[in-house]
Amino acid sequence: MPETRVRRRRRFLVCEPRHFAVQYAINPWMHPDHQVDVDLAQEQWRTLIDTYREHGHTVDTVPPAPGLPDMVFAANSAVVVEGRVFGSFFHAPERRPESDHYDMWFKAAGYDVHRPESISEGEGDLIPTGRYLLAGTGFRTTREAHREVQEFFGVPVISLTLVDPYFYHLDTALFVLDEDNICYYPEAFSPGSREVLARLFPDAVLATREDAMTFGLNSVSDGLHVFIAPQAEALSARLAERGYVPVPVDLSEFHKAGGGIKCCTQEIRS
Repeated sequence: MPETRVRRRRRFLVCEPRHFAVQYAINPWMHPDHQVDVDLAQEQWRTLIDTYREHGHTVDTVPPAPGLPDMVFAANSAVVVEGRVFGSFFHAPERRPESDHYDMWFKAAGYDVHRPESISEGEGDLIPTGRYLLAGTGFRTTREAHREVQEFFGVPVISLTLVDPYFYHLDTALFVLDEDNICYYPEAFSPGSREVLARLFPDAVLATREDAMTFGLNSVSDGLHVFIAPQAEALSARLAERGYVPVPVDLSEFHKAGGGIKCCTQEIRS
């Protein structure tokens, strides 16, 4: 019998894709010659926001800024733990102005914001769990940022090395299911990092490359519901067997930029 899962209400921060486009290539998914259907992207994004609210979650919005087509990917803007905000310092110069807009929103909302000295891309690579902060490196966020974020939060940081450029951020290869468990694609990680994950999460839900390539691991879980790409059918079935409730939301237009559900979703942990 599947275990009984418990939903926890979340607070999310998002940014409307009013200016979303693929204007440059900073990951293998991005091809500037591929046109984005902005109307469809808007529709898909609104469906995600409506779905979060229908499931009892709070959603706040940062105003989009012209000239910043990736600002929709709110998860990259910061990581928030117990009301403390560790901001972003993007690897790509094209994205660095995004940090100012998100910092302004957090400061206006009453938060103090720490701007990192090292390359750090928010929840793209820094993912809190119940006991640790899992930290990806290899393509974007640096190990120096891992040390910086541990000093800032005082939470044990587990460094994990990503080895496949298609999974350039940790949130494309792993997501947190609840306070005790995760779902991940092992081959996205170095051998040593795979061993670390196996030791820390022996009951994790394991994904295949096919699951990962459909952005099935760029998902958001509230402990019961898993908001997941509908293309990740096999992974959804495995999650259901474990007692989770998959909630398919199609963000396929955003896949053209290497993003999905989680990329568009920053969690504010008070």
